[in-house]
Amino acid sequence: MADNQLLFSRRTLLFAGGVVAAGTAVGSLVWERGPETGGEEEHTSPIAGEFDIRSGTELLAPTRLFNTTGPQSFAFDDANGLIFTLQTLQAGIRLSDEDEPVDADGRKGAGDMCLTRLTSAGKVTGHMYLRGFGHGISFAVEPVGKRTYLWVEGRADPKTGYGRSVARTPFKDGAILDSSDPAVTHYDPVPGASDVSPSLDLAGGRVLVSYEEDDEQRFAVYQMVDFLAGHTESAQFVKAGVQVREEEWFQGCALYGNFIYVLTGNPYTDKKGDNPRKSGGNTFISAIDVLTGKPQGRQRVTVAPDLPYREPEGMAITLAGARPGLCIGFSVKNEDRRELTLYRFTG
Repeated sequence: MADNQLLFSRRTLLFAGGVVAAGTAVGSLVWERGPETGGEEEHTSPIAGEFDIRSGTELLAPTRLFNTTGPQSFAFDDANGLIFTLQTLQAGIRLSDEDEPVDADGRKGAGDMCLTRLTSAGKVTGHMYLRGFGHGISFAVEPVGKRTYLWVEGRADPKTGYGRSVARTPFKDGAILDSSDPAVTHYDPVPGASDVSPSLDLAGGRVLVSYEEDDEQRFAVYQMVDFLAGHTESAQFVKAGVQVREEEWFQGCALYGNFIYVLTGNPYTDKKGDNPRKSGGNTFISAIDVLTGKPQGRQRVTVAPDLPYREPEGMAITLAGARPGLCIGFSVKNEDRRELTLYRFTG
């Protein structure tokens, strides 16, 4: 592993203490998988990065999206008071230019997604179908005047359904858009990488890209102006260690100020499983200092313990209100469909 990289395993990770290195040269952010050790270790401080994880308040009550499938991620257009969400395209739908309906496996394997636009109160005001883009672990929206640009995965790998590029395209209500469409601009910051997904730090003018390379999950941070100009060789880097303690799915990431935030966790299991409701769940928010490489808190998320189905899905920053908020989503089962609920944490 190069000295300008900081590495963690694709599906299991836990922040360990201690700085390894820091720098400002070209490189990418990666967490290194450490040896497994028993027990659960949490920081005594309730703060992760800049946010108090005890302060969670409901931002959006369980809300129906345009399709019935589970939400994967969400993003804010604070300038216009909007929320955008991504989910796998619903099974059994035949779009207007398709010969027949496509089943769930077909949609997931192709990287077909449904994007829903909501008001801050949860009213659906628009949607798009994105074919061949990816799975939607993380994405972002960029308001430009009266237009909203989507930053999503692109060029889905036909073997996995996950994206291999960063795609930028305008939102168009009701559109069916293919990843290969000329309206889509693709960026390839890490050639050969898989599971590529973007997030934006609009306040700091930066782009966070998560990706997988050599079976390891990695991050890279770019200045947005450089990224849009195609100068993706420029990035900050740090190096830090992470010890694996338990299975936790990578569920999203965000960048704000000096910290990268990572959301991990699984849905509740039954009483005999390894993540029963009485355990409090294994949803965690972790933070790492981009400038020094020091882990800056790993906190269990205890909000909404009584949700009937509580799978963490997505993370994003909102700048609306008196103070910035770090927000996470939960997928909720309701009858024959999934819904999305959001919770906000402040400093």
